[in-house]
Amino acid sequence: MKDRIKKVMESQHMSQQTFAHSIGMSPASLSSIFNGRTKPTLNIVEAIKDKIPRISTDWLIFGKGDMYLSDSGHSNNTTNTQPNVISEPVLNFDDLENNSSLFNEQTIVTPTMDYTPQKPERVEVKVIEKPQRKVTEIRIFYDDRTWESFYPEDRESSI
Repeated sequence: MKDRIKKVMESQHMSQQTFAHSIGMSPASLSSIFNGRTKPTLNIVEAIKDKIPRISTDWLIFGKGDMYLSDSGHSNNTTNTQPNVISEPVLNFDDLENNSSLFNEQTIVTPTMDYTPQKPERVEVKVIEKPQRKVTEIRIFYDDRTWESFYPEDRESSI
């Protein structure tokens, strides 16, 4: 089944990541399916069917029949003498020269950047002097949950 999912992805001309996002799953989950770590679930089949309604679920799940459903809905059409040809939407790249955009959007112009080096700007840093700090108290904590406090006036007498 993973090979058939790959064929669907290739027939839609999508990368693995684009295809995963289009059917609403994470690219990592799709990669796990392709690598054989996990098996495809019914949710994935439903997501593919929702995104591509013409896909044959019998072909996708079991590999039976054609990849796409026939246009008339009947596969036993004996009046047609030509073999079944899978028709799918195809982009015509020859017409791109005539059209400014495939989706009739305005052409996006990217600004060019000037890469001329500029002189570094000299920034002066002003040093702010802080007033001298003075020790006001020193506390020593002991493991028996007691402590002693020492003050600068008593410093010489306590040492």
